[in-house]
Amino acid sequence: RASPMGSRKQARSIRTNEDSKDTSSSPIKMAHRRKKTPSQAQSSSKNDLTETAVVKGPNMDSLGFQAMDSNVPGLSQVILKKLNMKSYDEYRCAMEGKKSGAGFGIRTYFEMFQKMEDTFKFCVECKKLPESLPNPKSLRRCKRCQNVYYCGSECQRANWPIHKKFCKKLKLVALDRLMEWLVFTGDIPFPTTFWTKRIQEIRVWEDWFSMQEDLDEKLCSILTGHYMNILWANAGKPKPDEVELVESIKRVTTDFVSRPATIGLGLHTFQIDPFVKPIVVHVVGASDVETLNARVTDYDELSRMFPKHQGIEVVMIGIDVVDGPIMRPPLVAFGPRERVYLSSYKGLYHDFWESQVEARQANRPDLVVGFHPGFHACPDLMESWLPTLLLLRDYKIPSLFTVYSEQELKDSLRISMELEMQITGCGANPFASLKPEQAYSNPNRPPVYCNSHYFMFCGLSSSPDEPDVRELEGDEGEKD
Repeated sequence: RASPMGSRKQARSIRTNEDSKDTSSSPIKMAHRRKKTPSQAQSSSKNDLTETAVVKGPNMDSLGFQAMDSNVPGLSQVILKKLNMKSYDEYRCAMEGKKSGAGFGIRTYFEMFQKMEDTFKFCVECKKLPESLPNPKSLRRCKRCQNVYYCGSECQRANWPIHKKFCKKLKLVALDRLMEWLVFTGDIPFPTTFWTKRIQEIRVWEDWFSMQEDLDEKLCSILTGHYMNILWANAGKPKPDEVELVESIKRVTTDFVSRPATIGLGLHTFQIDPFVKPIVVHVVGASDVETLNARVTDYDELSRMFPKHQGIEVVMIGIDVVDGPIMRPPLVAFGPRERVYLSSYKGLYHDFWESQVEARQANRPDLVVGFHPGFHACPDLMESWLPTLLLLRDYKIPSLFTVYSEQELKDSLRISMELEMQITGCGANPFASLKPEQAYSNPNRPPVYCNSHYFMFCGLSSSPDEPDVRELEGDEGEKD
Protein backbone atom coordinates (compact mmCIF):
# COMPACT_ATOMS: atom_id res chain seq x y z
CA ARG A 1 0.00 0.00 0.00
CA ALA A 2 0.89 3.62 -0.38
CA SER A 3 1.87 5.64 2.62
CA PRO A 4 -1.08 6.50 4.91
CA MET A 5 0.03 10.09 4.68
CA GLY A 6 -0.88 10.18 1.03
CA SER A 7 2.42 9.44 -0.60
CA ARG A 8 2.39 8.37 -4.21
CA LYS A 9 4.84 6.95 -6.68
CA GLN A 10 8.27 8.13 -5.59
CA ALA A 11 10.56 9.11 -8.43
CA ARG A 12 12.75 6.05 -8.58
CA SER A 13 16.53 5.77 -8.49
CA ILE A 14 17.17 4.38 -11.94
CA ARG A 15 20.03 2.27 -13.15
CA THR A 16 21.03 3.54 -16.58
CA ASN A 17 23.90 3.28 -19.03
CA GLU A 18 26.65 5.85 -18.49
CA ASP A 19 27.54 5.83 -22.17
CA SER A 20 23.97 6.35 -23.45
CA LYS A 21 23.92 10.12 -22.96
CA ASP A 22 24.69 11.01 -26.58
CA THR A 23 22.80 14.26 -27.06
CA SER A 24 22.83 13.87 -30.83
CA SER A 25 20.06 11.26 -30.71
CA SER A 26 17.35 10.53 -28.14
CA PRO A 27 16.64 6.98 -26.93
CA ILE A 28 13.38 7.07 -28.89
CA LYS A 29 15.07 8.09 -32.15
CA MET A 30 17.65 5.37 -31.69
CA ALA A 31 14.83 2.82 -31.35
CA HIS A 32 12.84 4.20 -34.28
CA ARG A 33 12.05 1.51 -36.84
CA ARG A 34 14.01 -1.03 -34.78
CA LYS A 35 12.06 -4.08 -35.91
CA LYS A 36 13.86 -6.78 -33.97
CA THR A 37 12.93 -10.34 -33.32
CA PRO A 38 12.18 -11.10 -29.67
CA SER A 39 15.54 -12.83 -29.27
CA GLN A 40 17.34 -9.81 -30.72
CA ALA A 41 15.48 -7.49 -28.37
CA GLN A 42 16.46 -9.60 -25.38
CA SER A 43 20.07 -9.77 -26.51
CA SER A 44 20.16 -6.00 -26.85
CA SER A 45 18.75 -5.57 -23.34
CA LYS A 46 21.43 -7.85 -21.93
CA ASN A 47 24.21 -5.93 -23.68
CA ASP A 48 22.89 -2.59 -22.43
CA LEU A 49 22.85 -3.78 -18.85
CA THR A 50 26.36 -5.23 -18.87
CA GLU A 51 27.78 -1.74 -19.41
CA THR A 52 28.95 0.30 -16.43
CA ALA A 53 25.77 1.42 -14.62
CA VAL A 54 25.12 4.36 -12.35
CA VAL A 55 22.21 5.40 -10.17
CA LYS A 56 20.25 8.22 -11.72
CA GLY A 57 16.87 9.87 -11.43
CA PRO A 58 15.02 13.18 -11.52
CA ASN A 59 16.49 16.05 -9.52
CA MET A 60 15.21 16.95 -6.08
CA ASP A 61 13.45 20.24 -5.64
CA SER A 62 14.42 22.88 -3.09
CA LEU A 63 12.74 21.04 -0.20
CA GLY A 64 14.30 17.70 -1.02
CA PHE A 65 11.18 16.03 -2.36
CA GLN A 66 11.89 13.76 -5.28
CA ALA A 67 9.47 14.56 -8.09
CA MET A 68 9.03 14.22 -11.80
CA ASP A 69 8.34 17.26 -13.93
CA SER A 70 4.63 16.78 -13.27
CA ASN A 71 5.51 17.15 -9.57
CA VAL A 72 3.69 14.03 -8.49
CA PRO A 73 4.18 13.65 -4.73
CA GLY A 74 6.40 10.99 -3.24
CA LEU A 75 7.61 9.74 0.11
CA SER A 76 11.05 11.33 0.10
CA GLN A 77 14.19 10.66 2.07
CA VAL A 78 13.56 14.02 3.75
CA ILE A 79 10.39 12.64 5.32
CA LEU A 80 12.18 9.53 6.53
CA LYS A 81 14.96 11.68 7.99
CA LYS A 82 12.49 13.88 9.84
CA LEU A 83 10.92 10.75 11.30
CA ASN A 84 14.36 9.46 12.29
CA MET A 85 13.79 6.37 10.15
CA LYS A 86 16.21 4.61 7.84
CA SER A 87 13.87 2.64 5.62
CA TYR A 88 10.33 1.96 4.49
CA ASP A 89 10.32 -1.11 6.75
CA GLU A 90 10.66 1.10 9.84
CA TYR A 91 7.99 3.37 8.41
CA ARG A 92 5.70 0.37 7.97
CA CYS A 93 6.13 -0.62 11.64
CA ALA A 94 5.29 2.89 12.78
CA MET A 95 2.18 3.10 10.64
CA GLU A 96 0.97 -0.23 11.98
CA GLY A 97 1.39 1.09 15.51
CA LYS A 98 3.96 -1.55 16.41
CA LYS A 99 6.50 -1.02 19.14
CA SER A 100 9.98 -1.55 17.81
CA GLY A 101 13.43 -1.71 19.25
CA ALA A 102 14.79 -0.01 16.14
CA GLY A 103 14.78 3.30 18.01
CA PHE A 104 13.01 5.51 15.50
CA GLY A 105 11.46 7.39 18.35
CA ILE A 106 7.69 6.89 18.05
CA ARG A 107 6.17 5.65 21.30
CA THR A 108 2.53 6.73 21.08
CA TYR A 109 -0.14 7.20 18.44
CA PHE A 110 -0.23 10.92 19.18
CA GLU A 111 3.51 11.20 18.58
CA MET A 112 3.19 9.23 15.37
CA PHE A 113 0.52 11.52 13.91
CA GLN A 114 2.36 14.63 15.08
CA LYS A 115 5.62 13.52 13.47
CA MET A 116 3.83 12.79 10.22
CA GLU A 117 2.22 16.24 10.30
CA ASP A 118 5.67 17.74 10.91
CA THR A 119 6.75 16.53 7.45
CA PHE A 120 4.26 18.98 5.90
CA LYS A 121 5.31 21.97 7.97
CA PHE A 122 6.91 24.62 5.78
CA CYS A 123 5.70 28.01 4.64
CA VAL A 124 3.92 27.44 1.34
CA GLU A 125 4.67 31.05 0.30
CA CYS A 126 8.36 31.60 1.13
CA LYS A 127 9.25 27.85 1.47
CA LYS A 128 10.95 28.35 4.85
CA LEU A 129 11.24 25.28 7.06
CA PRO A 130 10.57 25.54 10.84
CA GLU A 131 14.27 25.33 11.74
CA SER A 132 15.02 28.42 9.63
CA LEU A 133 12.54 30.56 11.58
CA PRO A 134 13.38 32.52 14.78
CA ASN A 135 10.61 30.55 16.46
CA PRO A 136 10.12 27.10 14.88
CA LYS A 137 6.65 26.90 16.43
CA SER A 138 5.47 30.09 14.73
CA LEU A 139 4.16 28.30 11.63
CA ARG A 140 0.41 28.66 11.46
CA ARG A 141 -1.93 26.27 9.63
CA CYS A 142 -4.73 27.35 7.30
CA LYS A 143 -7.88 26.90 9.39
CA ARG A 144 -10.00 26.11 6.35
CA CYS A 145 -8.06 23.25 4.77
CA GLN A 146 -6.00 22.13 7.81
CA ASN A 147 -3.27 21.35 5.31
CA VAL A 148 -0.84 24.14 4.36
CA TYR A 149 1.28 26.31 6.67
CA TYR A 150 2.53 29.91 6.75
CA CYS A 151 5.34 31.54 8.70
CA GLY A 152 3.20 34.62 9.36
CA SER A 153 0.17 36.66 8.36
CA GLU A 154 2.15 38.50 5.69
CA CYS A 155 2.92 35.29 3.78
CA GLN A 156 -0.62 34.05 4.28
CA ARG A 157 -2.13 37.22 2.78
CA ALA A 158 0.31 37.11 -0.13
CA ASN A 159 -0.52 33.47 -0.84
CA TRP A 160 -4.29 33.66 -0.47
CA PRO A 161 -5.11 34.67 -4.10
CA ILE A 162 -3.53 31.39 -5.21
CA HIS A 163 -4.42 29.20 -2.25
CA LYS A 164 -8.13 30.04 -2.34
CA LYS A 165 -8.41 28.20 -5.67
CA PHE A 166 -7.26 24.94 -4.08
CA CYS A 167 -8.18 25.29 -0.40
CA LYS A 168 -11.35 23.18 -0.64
CA LYS A 169 -9.60 20.29 -2.41
CA LEU A 170 -6.61 20.46 -0.06
CA LYS A 171 -8.99 19.98 2.85
CA LEU A 172 -9.99 16.63 1.32
CA VAL A 173 -6.32 15.74 0.81
CA ALA A 174 -5.51 16.41 4.48
CA LEU A 175 -8.47 14.35 5.65
CA ASP A 176 -7.81 11.41 3.31
CA ARG A 177 -4.14 11.07 4.23
CA LEU A 178 -5.16 10.63 7.87
CA MET A 179 -7.97 8.23 7.00
CA GLU A 180 -5.60 6.15 4.89
CA TRP A 181 -4.07 4.93 8.14
CA LEU A 182 -7.19 2.75 8.41
CA VAL A 183 -5.88 0.77 5.44
CA PHE A 184 -2.86 -0.17 7.57
CA THR A 185 -5.11 -1.21 10.46
CA GLY A 186 -7.25 -3.35 8.13
CA ASP A 187 -10.47 -1.34 8.55
CA ILE A 188 -10.33 -0.25 4.89
CA PRO A 189 -11.36 -1.71 2.56
CA PHE A 190 -14.49 -3.24 4.01
CA PRO A 191 -15.35 -6.80 2.87
CA THR A 192 -16.50 -6.48 -0.73
CA THR A 193 -19.00 -8.66 -2.58
CA PHE A 194 -19.08 -10.41 -5.94
CA TRP A 195 -19.81 -8.20 -8.90
CA THR A 196 -23.39 -8.37 -10.10
CA LYS A 197 -22.69 -6.09 -13.07
CA ARG A 198 -20.40 -6.56 -16.04
CA ILE A 199 -17.22 -4.49 -16.19
CA GLN A 200 -18.52 -2.42 -19.10
CA GLU A 201 -21.56 -1.47 -17.02
CA ILE A 202 -19.43 0.21 -14.35
CA ARG A 203 -19.24 3.83 -15.50
CA VAL A 204 -18.60 5.56 -12.17
CA TRP A 205 -17.67 4.42 -8.67
CA GLU A 206 -21.25 4.74 -7.45
CA ASP A 207 -22.06 1.84 -9.77
CA TRP A 208 -19.50 -0.22 -7.86
CA PHE A 209 -20.73 0.91 -4.44
CA SER A 210 -24.29 0.01 -5.46
CA MET A 211 -23.18 -3.65 -5.79
CA GLN A 212 -21.92 -3.80 -2.19
CA GLU A 213 -24.28 -5.62 0.14
CA ASP A 214 -25.06 -3.98 3.51
CA LEU A 215 -22.94 -0.95 2.59
CA ASP A 216 -24.37 1.32 5.29
CA GLU A 217 -23.64 -1.25 7.99
CA LYS A 218 -20.07 -1.72 6.75
CA LEU A 219 -19.43 2.03 6.69
CA CYS A 220 -20.95 2.42 10.16
CA SER A 221 -18.67 -0.33 11.47
CA ILE A 222 -15.62 1.63 10.29
CA LEU A 223 -16.97 4.93 11.67
CA THR A 224 -17.50 3.50 15.13
CA GLY A 225 -14.46 1.24 15.10
CA HIS A 226 -11.62 1.13 17.61
CA TYR A 227 -8.99 2.57 15.28
CA MET A 228 -11.23 5.40 14.08
CA ASN A 229 -11.51 6.51 17.70
CA ILE A 230 -7.74 6.22 18.17
CA LEU A 231 -7.14 8.26 15.02
CA TRP A 232 -9.22 11.28 16.04
CA ALA A 233 -8.12 11.13 19.67
CA ASN A 234 -4.51 11.58 18.50
CA ALA A 235 -4.63 13.40 15.14
CA GLY A 236 -4.35 16.88 16.66
CA LYS A 237 -7.11 18.16 14.36
CA PRO A 238 -10.85 18.62 14.84
CA LYS A 239 -12.88 15.55 13.92
CA PRO A 240 -15.00 16.12 10.78
CA ASP A 241 -18.70 15.36 10.78
CA GLU A 242 -20.04 11.92 9.88
CA VAL A 243 -20.90 12.81 6.28
CA GLU A 244 -17.34 14.00 5.60
CA LEU A 245 -15.89 10.88 7.20
CA VAL A 246 -18.09 8.57 5.12
CA GLU A 247 -17.09 10.32 1.90
CA SER A 248 -13.43 10.05 2.89
CA ILE A 249 -13.80 6.32 3.58
CA LYS A 250 -15.29 5.93 0.12
CA ARG A 251 -12.48 7.88 -1.55
CA VAL A 252 -9.78 5.87 0.23
CA THR A 253 -11.61 2.65 -0.69
CA THR A 254 -11.61 3.59 -4.39
CA ASP A 255 -7.88 4.24 -4.13
CA PHE A 256 -7.32 0.73 -2.78
CA VAL A 257 -9.61 -1.02 -5.29
CA SER A 258 -8.40 1.05 -8.27
CA ARG A 259 -5.37 -1.12 -9.06
CA PRO A 260 -7.00 -4.58 -9.14
CA ALA A 261 -10.03 -3.11 -10.91
CA THR A 262 -7.76 -1.54 -13.55
CA ILE A 263 -6.10 -4.92 -14.08
CA GLY A 264 -9.57 -6.40 -14.55
CA LEU A 265 -10.31 -3.68 -17.10
CA GLY A 266 -7.17 -4.67 -19.02
CA LEU A 267 -8.13 -8.36 -19.01
CA HIS A 268 -11.61 -7.53 -20.28
CA THR A 269 -10.47 -5.07 -22.97
CA PHE A 270 -7.81 -7.43 -24.34
CA GLN A 271 -10.37 -10.26 -24.18
CA ILE A 272 -8.16 -12.33 -21.88
CA ASP A 273 -10.61 -14.76 -20.31
CA PRO A 274 -9.76 -15.93 -16.76
CA PHE A 275 -12.67 -18.38 -16.90
CA VAL A 276 -10.97 -20.38 -19.66
CA LYS A 277 -7.41 -20.71 -18.31
CA PRO A 278 -5.17 -19.47 -15.46
CA ILE A 279 -3.97 -15.90 -16.00
CA VAL A 280 -0.59 -14.31 -15.23
CA VAL A 281 -0.26 -10.53 -14.77
CA HIS A 282 3.09 -8.76 -14.38
CA VAL A 283 3.09 -5.31 -12.72
CA VAL A 284 6.24 -3.58 -14.03
CA GLY A 285 7.95 -0.69 -12.28
CA ALA A 286 6.40 -1.65 -8.94
CA SER A 287 7.64 0.34 -5.92
CA ASP A 288 6.71 1.18 -2.33
CA VAL A 289 3.34 2.42 -3.60
CA GLU A 290 2.22 -1.06 -4.60
CA THR A 291 4.21 -3.08 -2.05
CA LEU A 292 4.53 -1.07 1.21
CA ASN A 293 2.37 -2.93 3.75
CA ALA A 294 1.02 -5.11 0.93
CA ARG A 295 -0.92 -8.16 2.02
CA VAL A 296 -1.33 -11.37 0.06
CA THR A 297 -5.06 -10.60 -0.19
CA ASP A 298 -4.74 -7.07 -1.62
CA TYR A 299 -5.78 -8.09 -5.15
CA ASP A 300 -8.63 -10.40 -4.15
CA GLU A 301 -11.03 -7.93 -5.78
CA LEU A 302 -10.12 -9.75 -9.01
CA SER A 303 -11.89 -12.79 -7.58
CA ARG A 304 -14.96 -10.62 -6.98
CA MET A 305 -14.80 -9.42 -10.59
CA PHE A 306 -14.28 -12.90 -12.03
CA PRO A 307 -15.94 -15.43 -9.69
CA LYS A 308 -15.06 -19.08 -10.40
CA HIS A 309 -11.94 -18.05 -12.38
CA GLN A 310 -9.22 -20.59 -13.15
CA GLY A 311 -6.57 -18.84 -11.05
CA ILE A 312 -4.86 -15.42 -11.33
CA GLU A 313 -1.21 -14.72 -10.53
CA VAL A 314 -0.03 -11.12 -10.03
CA VAL A 315 3.74 -10.53 -9.85
CA MET A 316 5.11 -7.15 -8.71
CA ILE A 317 8.47 -6.38 -10.36
CA GLY A 318 10.60 -3.30 -9.65
CA ILE A 319 13.81 -2.06 -8.10
CA ASP A 320 11.95 -0.33 -5.26
CA VAL A 321 9.79 -3.27 -4.22
CA VAL A 322 9.54 -3.37 -0.40
CA ASP A 323 10.14 -6.53 1.61
CA GLY A 324 7.03 -8.02 3.13
CA PRO A 325 4.54 -10.90 2.96
CA ILE A 326 4.34 -10.80 -0.84
CA MET A 327 8.14 -11.08 -1.24
CA ARG A 328 7.89 -14.69 -2.36
CA PRO A 329 8.79 -16.50 -5.58
CA PRO A 330 6.46 -16.41 -8.57
CA LEU A 331 4.63 -19.61 -9.43
CA VAL A 332 6.26 -22.18 -11.68
CA ALA A 333 3.05 -24.20 -11.92
CA PHE A 334 -0.31 -22.49 -11.84
CA GLY A 335 -1.94 -22.05 -8.46
CA PRO A 336 -5.37 -23.15 -7.23
CA ARG A 337 -8.55 -22.07 -8.97
CA GLU A 338 -10.57 -19.11 -7.68
CA ARG A 339 -7.49 -17.73 -5.90
CA VAL A 340 -5.29 -14.70 -6.57
CA TYR A 341 -1.61 -15.38 -5.89
CA LEU A 342 0.42 -12.24 -5.21
CA SER A 343 4.24 -12.24 -5.30
CA SER A 344 7.07 -9.78 -5.96
CA TYR A 345 10.59 -9.56 -7.40
CA LYS A 346 13.11 -6.84 -6.61
CA GLY A 347 14.91 -5.88 -9.82
CA LEU A 348 14.55 -4.59 -13.36
CA TYR A 349 11.94 -6.19 -15.58
CA HIS A 350 14.34 -7.25 -18.33
CA ASP A 351 16.50 -8.92 -15.65
CA PHE A 352 13.41 -10.70 -14.34
CA TRP A 353 12.53 -11.81 -17.86
CA GLU A 354 15.98 -13.31 -18.43
CA SER A 355 16.49 -14.94 -15.03
CA GLN A 356 12.92 -16.05 -14.34
CA VAL A 357 10.73 -16.20 -17.45
CA GLU A 358 13.32 -17.47 -19.94
CA ALA A 359 14.70 -19.87 -17.33
CA ARG A 360 11.13 -21.12 -16.78
CA GLN A 361 11.20 -20.11 -13.13
CA ALA A 362 8.17 -17.89 -13.73
CA ASN A 363 5.23 -17.98 -16.11
CA ARG A 364 5.05 -15.80 -19.19
CA PRO A 365 2.51 -12.97 -18.69
CA ASP A 366 -0.88 -12.78 -20.37
CA LEU A 367 -1.00 -9.08 -19.45
CA VAL A 368 1.58 -6.53 -18.30
CA VAL A 369 0.45 -3.49 -16.30
CA GLY A 370 2.44 -0.39 -15.34
CA PHE A 371 0.95 1.97 -12.75
CA HIS A 372 2.34 5.46 -13.45
CA PRO A 373 5.61 4.50 -15.14
CA GLY A 374 6.41 8.18 -15.74
CA PHE A 375 8.76 7.54 -18.67
CA HIS A 376 7.47 10.72 -20.32
CA ALA A 377 8.91 12.85 -17.51
CA CYS A 378 12.62 13.01 -18.29
CA PRO A 379 15.30 11.44 -20.53
CA ASP A 380 16.82 9.36 -17.71
CA LEU A 381 13.51 7.64 -17.01
CA MET A 382 12.92 7.09 -20.72
CA GLU A 383 16.36 5.49 -21.09
CA SER A 384 15.70 3.12 -18.22
CA TRP A 385 12.25 2.15 -19.53
CA LEU A 386 13.32 1.68 -23.16
CA PRO A 387 14.55 -1.95 -22.89
CA THR A 388 11.30 -2.94 -21.16
CA LEU A 389 9.11 -1.11 -23.67
CA LEU A 390 10.91 -2.72 -26.60
CA LEU A 391 10.68 -6.14 -24.96
CA LEU A 392 6.92 -5.75 -24.48
CA ARG A 393 6.52 -4.48 -28.04
CA ASP A 394 8.63 -7.15 -29.75
CA TYR A 395 7.16 -10.04 -27.76
CA LYS A 396 3.66 -8.68 -28.54
CA ILE A 397 2.58 -8.78 -24.92
CA PRO A 398 -0.76 -7.05 -24.20
CA SER A 399 0.13 -4.09 -21.97
CA LEU A 400 -1.78 -1.40 -20.07
CA PHE A 401 -0.14 1.65 -18.47
CA THR A 402 -1.81 4.31 -16.32
CA VAL A 403 -1.01 8.01 -15.93
CA TYR A 404 -2.04 10.82 -13.57
CA SER A 405 -3.57 13.23 -16.07
CA GLU A 406 -4.74 13.83 -19.61
CA GLN A 407 -1.56 15.77 -20.40
CA GLU A 408 0.57 12.81 -19.28
CA LEU A 409 -1.59 10.61 -21.49
CA LYS A 410 -0.85 12.79 -24.50
CA ASP A 411 2.88 12.79 -23.79
CA SER A 412 2.97 9.03 -23.27
CA LEU A 413 1.02 8.37 -26.46
CA ARG A 414 3.45 10.49 -28.48
CA ILE A 415 6.40 8.49 -27.13
CA SER A 416 4.62 5.19 -27.74
CA MET A 417 3.84 6.14 -31.32
CA GLU A 418 7.44 7.19 -31.91
CA LEU A 419 8.38 3.69 -30.77
CA GLU A 420 5.85 2.42 -33.34
CA MET A 421 3.80 0.55 -30.77
CA GLN A 422 0.36 -0.64 -31.78
CA ILE A 423 -1.94 1.47 -29.60
CA THR A 424 -5.11 -0.51 -28.98
CA GLY A 425 -6.96 1.88 -26.70
CA CYS A 426 -6.70 4.90 -24.42
CA GLY A 427 -8.86 7.25 -22.38
CA ALA A 428 -10.23 8.11 -18.96
CA ASN A 429 -10.16 5.18 -16.53
CA PRO A 430 -13.57 4.35 -15.00
CA PHE A 431 -11.65 2.93 -12.04
CA ALA A 432 -9.50 6.02 -11.37
CA SER A 433 -8.99 6.73 -7.68
CA LEU A 434 -11.23 9.46 -6.26
CA LYS A 435 -8.68 10.32 -3.57
CA PRO A 436 -6.97 13.62 -4.48
CA GLU A 437 -3.19 13.83 -4.16
CA GLN A 438 -1.20 17.02 -3.66
CA ALA A 439 2.34 17.83 -4.74
CA TYR A 440 3.88 18.27 -1.31
CA SER A 441 6.48 20.90 -2.09
CA ASN A 442 3.95 22.96 -4.08
CA PRO A 443 0.46 22.24 -2.70
CA ASN A 444 -1.27 25.10 -4.51
CA ARG A 445 -1.70 23.16 -7.70
CA PRO A 446 -4.60 21.10 -9.06
CA PRO A 447 -4.59 17.71 -7.32
CA VAL A 448 -3.91 14.55 -9.28
CA TYR A 449 -5.69 11.20 -9.12
CA CYS A 450 -4.06 7.80 -9.33
CA ASN A 451 -4.78 5.79 -12.47
CA SER A 452 -6.71 8.73 -13.90
CA HIS A 453 -6.12 7.71 -17.53
CA TYR A 454 -4.76 4.65 -19.31
CA PHE A 455 -3.39 3.55 -22.65
CA MET A 456 -2.94 0.06 -24.05
CA PHE A 457 -0.60 -1.35 -26.66
CA CYS A 458 0.33 -4.70 -28.16
CA GLY A 459 3.08 -5.35 -30.66
CA LEU A 460 4.47 -3.25 -33.49
CA SER A 461 2.24 -0.85 -35.38
CA SER A 462 1.43 -2.20 -38.83
CA SER A 463 0.00 1.04 -40.14
CA PRO A 464 0.22 4.78 -39.49
CA ASP A 465 -3.44 4.91 -38.43
CA GLU A 466 -2.77 5.55 -34.73
CA PRO A 467 -4.95 7.63 -32.39
CA ASP A 468 -4.51 11.35 -33.01
CA VAL A 469 -3.38 12.85 -29.70
CA ARG A 470 -4.77 16.19 -30.89
CA GLU A 471 -8.23 14.72 -30.41
CA LEU A 472 -7.52 14.68 -26.67
CA GLU A 473 -7.57 18.47 -26.46
CA GLY A 474 -9.52 20.19 -23.73
CA ASP A 475 -8.97 21.30 -20.17
CA GLU A 476 -9.12 18.65 -17.51
CA GLY A 477 -12.05 19.02 -15.18
CA GLU A 478 -11.79 18.33 -11.47
CA LYS A 479 -13.31 15.17 -10.10
CA ASP A 480 -16.39 15.53 -7.98
